[in-house]
Amino acid sequence: MKHNVILVLLDGLNYGVAQHALGHLQAYCGAGRAALYKLECELPALSRPLYECILTGVPPIESGIVHNDVSRLSNQRSIFHYASDAGLSTAAAAYHWVSELYNRSPFNAARDRHTETPELPIQHGHFYYADHYPDSHLFADAESLRVRHGPNFLLAHPMNVDDAGHKHGLDSSQYRNSARAADIILAEYLQRWLDAGYQVLVTADHGMNNDRSHNGLLAEEREVPLFVLGEAFSLDSSAQPKQTELCGTICELLGVPHDKPVCRELLK
Repeated sequence: MKHNVILVLLDGLNYGVAQHALGHLQAYCGAGRAALYKLECELPALSRPLYECILTGVPPIESGIVHNDVSRLSNQRSIFHYASDAGLSTAAAAYHWVSELYNRSPFNAARDRHTETPELPIQHGHFYYADHYPDSHLFADAESLRVRHGPNFLLAHPMNVDDAGHKHGLDSSQYRNSARAADIILAEYLQRWLDAGYQVLVTADHGMNNDRSHNGLLAEEREVPLFVLGEAFSLDSSAQPKQTELCGTICELLGVPHDKPVCRELLK
């Protein structure tokens, strides 16, 4: 069975903070309508390499996107490629590095910030380029894309948690409250998406440390959450998904051909 999918990527969200700060998502888990898994991010624990990893299933040392300043189109196949090649519609409200990876590089704000280009892998896009761009605006951008275009695959990628971590560190009220704020904003949309038949995954690229950074092997930098919600998920507590399996698992949900690893235990 084919499903529509929304992937929410809460940039820089550490697993431990997600576990205690995302009260709305945890309410779904408590009601048996969602499951939370712990993922270990690939290395290096940096944003652009891990956007590529999540969206293509390829670890950074194989993709060549090995640090944040590698500014070029991906040479891998992403969820956007598989979906659009199968005739599905794609959309993203995301940081401009996602546009640079899959649509056009370098990013030109006047041309690329608002994208309506059916021949590109990300057909419908709103891309921002300031880390303090409000999460409230980002989720409104994503919902606008969903309402206007009904995409089969939608990426929603806010940055305020990561921004707070870089300014204040992991063990700060600002970082924790930024996660809580994202959860409250997400509460505005989540049931609406589920009622519309979307399968929803909420995860992060990497975590955060007390040095206000991330790139190493500390658990707080590498451990990230994966919440799954929707009728297609098994909610099996014994499943052990990997970050490199998200691309293939989403392609399975979409019902599109792909050649990426899958976490079968996540799915019914």
